[in-house]
Amino acid sequence: MDSLKAATGCKVWFYEEVFSVILTVDFTSSCILTLQRHWETCSTDLQPPGGSAGFDFSVMSYNILSQELLRDNGFLYGHCEPGVLRWDFRLHNLLQEIQQHDADVVCLQEVQEDHYQNQIRPALQARGYHCEYKKRTGRKPDGCAVTFKTSRLSLLSSNPVEFLRPGDALLDRDNVGLVLLLRPNDSVSQSDPSSFLCVANTHLLYNPRRGDIKLAQLAILLAEIDRLSRLPDGSTNPVVLCGDFNAAPWSPLYSFLTSGCLEYGGLQIGKVSGQDNSPRGQRLLSFPIWSPSLGINHQCQYENQPAAEAPPTIPTAVEGRISNLTGEDLSTPPDRMRMEHTLKLQSSYRHHLLPDGRPEISTCHSHTALTVDYILYSHDSTPPSLPGGRGLQLLGRLSLVGQSELEEVNGLPNQHHSSDHLPLLARFRFRC
Repeated sequence: MDSLKAATGCKVWFYEEVFSVILTVDFTSSCILTLQRHWETCSTDLQPPGGSAGFDFSVMSYNILSQELLRDNGFLYGHCEPGVLRWDFRLHNLLQEIQQHDADVVCLQEVQEDHYQNQIRPALQARGYHCEYKKRTGRKPDGCAVTFKTSRLSLLSSNPVEFLRPGDALLDRDNVGLVLLLRPNDSVSQSDPSSFLCVANTHLLYNPRRGDIKLAQLAILLAEIDRLSRLPDGSTNPVVLCGDFNAAPWSPLYSFLTSGCLEYGGLQIGKVSGQDNSPRGQRLLSFPIWSPSLGINHQCQYENQPAAEAPPTIPTAVEGRISNLTGEDLSTPPDRMRMEHTLKLQSSYRHHLLPDGRPEISTCHSHTALTVDYILYSHDSTPPSLPGGRGLQLLGRLSLVGQSELEEVNGLPNQHHSSDHLPLLARFRFRC
């Protein structure tokens, strides 16, 4: 504590709060400045369209940096004062940030299980949130959480998604997702049993060189979202997909999410996420990327399964298919080396700053500064003046910053920002 006090010139004291005893810092003008973020309006239609109902709600997505992962990867945080890396200090900042933004739905990644059970969930419940959590499989310490204000939304179902498939050499990692169906607590939605929101949260594999695994994990998540959001008549309810996708905005993986199609013939595995700039030769994605035994087709939908029927929790163990291109692969028609989805997703962020076009940054530590976090949503292509359509309209977002702004505050984490990621925040209108 003395080293922190000496380094910052700030007064330090302890105080009691419901979740724990927290170390907090009173920052003076000599301390590192906070990042300047502002609200960006994305629509001039600030009132519900005439003759139709609208439910406005906000969503936060935030990788809060698991304390165990911070300790295991300490080399990434050598630029930080030791005091700002303490969990008691970080916890207070993180909860204060969540409270400040006051989002209706909060999707968190890298939520350490013991911290969730003992501190984070009780603190959020005290503020009116219902909390759902899915821990990563195996011995991993953290997982994903989705929380929402019970005053604004009601839970219809909570659906954990495990990407691990025992016996499959491709799907052998412990990443997970969580998909919730939520009903707005407004009179229109309550009177229409088919009106709900599908909110999904995930943290895909980090490894920059394993784009094949990332795409297979994503296919599983998208198949589950498609099943849960689809109505008996074939239409779908709105989807909000949040998470740390470990993929850059210029990557093929991101393009697949936002365009609905990826032609992957000749694509190197290490180029899928846009994280690996290594020029050396790499294996190409093979056809098919995942085993047919997974029961998911190239459109990222469950095969031969009615929308109302749940998929098996643990599919039959299968052998993954990861290899260099073989003679069989070379003879595969190019038009078959394609994966698709029908969710019509787009990003709530531009991924570049105005007016100079610099890249927006969502994560920064001593080894990287780029965007890997997204709030994606199924947009409403129907004009507000016309009836029909159940997509979402983006009303606004909390601005991100560039690399130079992060350098001015000594990167992440720092005294004011207690994760190596920045929270994303967007506001939507759901036309019921």
